[in-house]
Amino acid sequence: ADERGTREYNLALGARRANSVREFLVSHGVAAARISTVSFGKERPIDPGTSEDSYQRNRNGHTVITGGAR
Repeated sequence: ADERGTREYNLALGARRANSVREFLVSHGVAAARISTVSFGKERPIDPGTSEDSYQRNRNGHTVITGGAR
């Protein structure tokens, strides 16, 4: 989430976005047990800037893939 709004609002918004991404991945065949979600709200922005472009980059789901079978 971007820096606007309260901490609580942004954490909840981030959680909703993370769950939407999770549901999308599960609907496309990724096992739900392999997915974990976390919302950082405005605490850990991808882009620390304060422009509208920065805010836009921070309003998204960020996916990280680690380890796993080859």
